[in-house]
Amino acid sequence: MPRTLVIDTATAACSVALIEDGAVVASRHEVVGRGHAERLVPMIAELPGGGRADAILVDVGPGSFTGIRVGIAAARGLGLGWSVPVHGYLSTAIVAAAAFARGIGEPLAVVLEGGHGEVFMQGYRASPLTPEDTLVSLRPDAAMAALNGRPAVGNGVRWLATVDGCAQTHDALPNAADAYLLPAELTSLPPSPIYGRAPDAKVPA
Repeated sequence: MPRTLVIDTATAACSVALIEDGAVVASRHEVVGRGHAERLVPMIAELPGGGRADAILVDVGPGSFTGIRVGIAAARGLGLGWSVPVHGYLSTAIVAAAAFARGIGEPLAVVLEGGHGEVFMQGYRASPLTPEDTLVSLRPDAAMAALNGRPAVGNGVRWLATVDGCAQTHDALPNAADAYLLPAELTSLPPSPIYGRAPDAKVPA
């Protein structure tokens, strides 16, 4: 893999990393809540060479509407300025990859905060890392039923704690430094938002 700048702002975490030949050269990771726009560019500037890379990889969602847009806008802008390619990956994929690397068994379900009392959910298998089902946005009780006994990983697992019979859960946020764990086929999405549900604002009829 050429030197790649990875940007992840899709959730409450803001993280960046430089990855080259399957190794992390440098990284930054902070839980900022809604402060991505203020922290992202300074974090990139703190990386060696100001984060300059031969390619850019960005989390395209699902997650926070604002966070996703901040990351993609920065990735596109840098890609244009540096004349380098920009590609995307799913937040669910990077969380699953990190969970498997920590020894959590397969299959598992990634459960992320979805807003309006819902969670984003997608199942994965480890060998090779592959989505087991499609991305959905569900109420906690429906997500619990869809787990079918699988471990749940992500920052949305707190919503499952309110449901009787909750499965094994592991709180986690995406981290750009884990992008080296992703197979090439999961890092080739276009740099366009995948929100996971319809936007809150409605266009007047």
